[in-house]
Amino acid sequence: MQNMVILGATGSIGASTLSVMANNPAEFHVYGLVANASVDKMLALCITYKPEYAHMVDESAAMQLKALLPQGSVTQVTTGAEALNALVTDANTDTVMAAIVGAAGLVPTFDAVKAGKRVLLANKEALVMSGELFMHTARASGATVLPVDSEHNAIFQCLPTNAQAQLGYCDIAASGIAHILLTGSGGPFLQTDLSTLSAMTPTQACNHPNWSMGPKISVDSATMMNKGLEFIEARWLFNTQADQLKVVIHPQSVIHSMVQYRDGSVIAQMGNPDMRTPIAHCMSYPQRINAGVEPLDFFKVGQLSFCEPDFSRFPCLRLAMQACEHGQEATTVLNAANEIAVEAFLNGQIRFTDIADINARCLDSIPQTCLASIGDILQLDGQARMIAMSAIKALN
Repeated sequence: MQNMVILGATGSIGASTLSVMANNPAEFHVYGLVANASVDKMLALCITYKPEYAHMVDESAAMQLKALLPQGSVTQVTTGAEALNALVTDANTDTVMAAIVGAAGLVPTFDAVKAGKRVLLANKEALVMSGELFMHTARASGATVLPVDSEHNAIFQCLPTNAQAQLGYCDIAASGIAHILLTGSGGPFLQTDLSTLSAMTPTQACNHPNWSMGPKISVDSATMMNKGLEFIEARWLFNTQADQLKVVIHPQSVIHSMVQYRDGSVIAQMGNPDMRTPIAHCMSYPQRINAGVEPLDFFKVGQLSFCEPDFSRFPCLRLAMQACEHGQEATTVLNAANEIAVEAFLNGQIRFTDIADINARCLDSIPQTCLASIGDILQLDGQARMIAMSAIKALN
């Protein structure tokens, strides 16, 4: 029985995690749930799952939740950074699902790794912002890091066991691997006329053809920044050089990623586009459990197609790949700028195509700094956000 803490419990990954747990009640226990401010959703989860702890990042939300819980509830409501650190490092916490979207998820995820926990990594920013430090800390603490993102989980499943056991430090060339092939659907605008992209609305950008995701990740999929961030993640997870990684557009989202071996073999991981599959794999690794997902029906799949990414259509992907080669400062700045730009687009402040322009401006303004700690990284993150907000004001 694993005691699990879910960071981002009221989001889509949180819901999928709880669904897998419900299918395997003898294997997992909900020890702690963490959310930002969604009181009604958290209340329902607390009544259903009766966790020992419910942590709300927003203090007023925590007070509301505490007042609404039924009398005699076993759940203790907490708030504040110290309480969150105590929860993820608690001796009773076995596994932490890191699914808080954005830079907000970096500190608690890093705390869990530092404490040597089993961390199921769905938060991209932990590696995009602090990849080298993050993986070094995991190795030093003895933490187990397992990738939840469907693409990285697919790559992980296609690696030989010796490489799986050395995540972050594996030598893929020595394992006979020529390339890691990172697949992406191309999002909702893969076939859209380039001249009309600037007029695309948040509703259109969030209308992903295959996956059901939150608004921020959906917009990142539309710009393919999502794939760019995954490119950076893959660099740290699998200890690759840029020329060992390739991005392949695969609109059907059936093949989640592939590993190309030196002997000409290509091993692919396939399945229906449902996040419960990679979540279940990470939760039970190295065993397999029921994810509640229907197996792939090849007679219904039909044809599978592939193409190279068009950087004129997806400039954010190129920016991310360039930032990855530049180093940790660039990827931290890019991530911060992109979060601000996407938020501005969702709020109707900028056009869809302005997202890439703002990201590029911020990358051109990278402050020279040394990133030796999480504090350094968060300071640079804050500077980049200020630059991005200034760029948005200039556009308006």
